[in-house]
Amino acid sequence: MRRKAGIGAIHKQKLEQEKYKDKGTEIQENQFEQMTKQMETFRVNLEEFATKHKNEIKKNAQFRRQFTEMCASIGVDPLASGKGFWSVLGIGDFYYELAVQIVEVCMAMNYKNGGLISLDELRTRLVQARGRRKEHQEITNEDLLAASKKLKIFGNGFTIVPIGRGKYLVQSVPGELSMDHTAVLQQASLAGNAHVSRSMLEIELKWERERAQKALDHMVKEGLAWLDEQGENETLYWFPSLFTACIASKE
Repeated sequence: MRRKAGIGAIHKQKLEQEKYKDKGTEIQENQFEQMTKQMETFRVNLEEFATKHKNEIKKNAQFRRQFTEMCASIGVDPLASGKGFWSVLGIGDFYYELAVQIVEVCMAMNYKNGGLISLDELRTRLVQARGRRKEHQEITNEDLLAASKKLKIFGNGFTIVPIGRGKYLVQSVPGELSMDHTAVLQQASLAGNAHVSRSMLEIELKWERERAQKALDHMVKEGLAWLDEQGENETLYWFPSLFTACIASKE
């Protein structure tokens, strides 16, 4: 018959467990301290790098994207800081200026597209508006996405709508698009003709007739879609926000 562990043995075992726990905590603290030092060193080196390559970061779009990715890897957001070193660097100013220009283009196009514009068309119009002077840096779709984050202060008045295959729409009117509305836009984009019909939604998305019609009626009401009743077989719904993207995809 085995003897049960005595009080002394239990106490000893408990002490050993506490020692292991304390040692584990000590190791974790040491690792965290080392990691903190490494991140601080990286941050200092990043500031030195940014100072040295300030002009190239602002003028070269690819270089700027790689730099912001490095910042993100250590949790530094040069766009979010309005003081100190990152303010002196001026990267935030570039994106704030770009955000203002995004608003101007979107507002100018609202009468035509109902408040939806593709990111590609937005970039094309911004390049035209900014001109080709040397002081104007090259801008990319990644720059537009970064600048659009600044527009969140307007609530849901400015929103990025993914429509698949790396394509985006910028919504510049109040109101949120439902998942059904986004699905309709995605379908119109995939079709490559910037339009859909109710039967297309029923077939491709497996929707009931009422669901498809409700989504389309809402988008027409909000000015996001144009009604075309001259189709050979049925009514078509055109999306002006996709015109440029669809034309480009066919060229």
